[in-house]
Amino acid sequence: MTDLLAEVRTAILTRRLFERGERIVVAVSGGLDSMVLLRLLDELASESAWSLIMAHFNHGLRGWEADRDEALVRDSAWRLGWPCVVGWADSALRKRQPGVSLEMAARQARHRFLAEVAAQSGCSKVALGQHADDQIETVLLRLLRGAGGEGLAGIKWLGPSPANPTIQLVRPLLGQTRATLRQWAGRADVSWREDRSNACADMSRNWLRIEIVPKLRRRVGRGLAATVARTAALVGAEADLVNDLARRWRGARRRAAFGALHAAVQRRILVQQLIESGIEPEFELVEALRTEPGVSRTIGPGLTVRSDVRGHVEVERTAGVRFRGERHSVRLDGDSGRIVFGGMTVVWRVVTRRGKERVARRRHWESFDADRVGSAIMLRHWQPGDRFCPIGQESAVKLQDLFVNGGVPRSERHRRAIALTAEGELFWVEGLRMAERFRIRPETRRWLEWRWSREG
Repeated sequence: MTDLLAEVRTAILTRRLFERGERIVVAVSGGLDSMVLLRLLDELASESAWSLIMAHFNHGLRGWEADRDEALVRDSAWRLGWPCVVGWADSALRKRQPGVSLEMAARQARHRFLAEVAAQSGCSKVALGQHADDQIETVLLRLLRGAGGEGLAGIKWLGPSPANPTIQLVRPLLGQTRATLRQWAGRADVSWREDRSNACADMSRNWLRIEIVPKLRRRVGRGLAATVARTAALVGAEADLVNDLARRWRGARRRAAFGALHAAVQRRILVQQLIESGIEPEFELVEALRTEPGVSRTIGPGLTVRSDVRGHVEVERTAGVRFRGERHSVRLDGDSGRIVFGGMTVVWRVVTRRGKERVARRRHWESFDADRVGSAIMLRHWQPGDRFCPIGQESAVKLQDLFVNGGVPRSERHRRAIALTAEGELFWVEGLRMAERFRIRPETRRWLEWRWSREG
């Protein structure tokens, strides 16, 4: 039992995680790792003259189980004699932004709470109970998601809070396995509660913990944690170097040409600018900016990004954009017809022709494969996320990018009509080339001839 205490004491001293006489916020969830961390810091507090402040965040997502977690933490604070601050999730957690998972929203709320407790208590550090098994799961999870060097560096012993960079998050147990903590808790009579959601293998991290990591341990042995930690340290150091080179290049008065830099440095320069603009630096976006300067990329409603040959990232935000919601369902029954939609008139007809006949190239006139289009279509205006594959291209791109690169004025984009099949696939966009999949081929027998005009 004393070995763990000695090892944690050594890690704190050698890594300078805490200074003598510090006030420390200890994040206590009621689970094994945080309850062991609390007991260890409590036993070390007197010799280091630390003052502890316990902080517990009740997410309100597990009903009575969450309430029992809170009760255990409050009882521990009373028995140990440390002040305890409890926070509760508000309605904003459930009214999270679109695309933000409940797990991510809960994590963000918890970090905001911990940072606020630290700031209000005059503390600069928050102690967290993450351990070596958490490091294994984090590195593997980020590897599966295709993270770069900074992500594969894993969890750091000491790093800034995502909610407030002036507050440092400290992880004194990062060198200890879950099994070691569990054994010590049993010997030290530490009470803790198990979160039953940890047993659900549907979640990616739990799946790694329950199914994958045990198999790796059986194959690799007990040295798995040390191996992953060593790899994370090596990759992290190299990522720090690339980061530093990118910062130096950006801050230099006389710079080497962006195109002459190593690809890793180019990526990091672009990543830094995207992060500073509040944009998620996804790999595909970074590579597109790096390899295709001058091409605009739409990453959200009213949000476009492009880079130039000098490595500068330009972000264009369009406020107050209103997408038009008019829709018109049409049946292409019979041989011909007329459609009126949004100030535009379409005259269409279906004819039987030999596919190798020459396709007429006329203004405001297209010919489609009628069997691919089908008899039920819909006309509407551009909506966020619409993708289109013009003739001559192999893959679909965002319609916003086609408008931008085609020089279509912003005021014009929202009134242009588009046509979709019954399956929702765009086959025509007013003023742009027709869709590749619906072009006339040698085997095409039924042609949909489409002629349109617009008032004004």
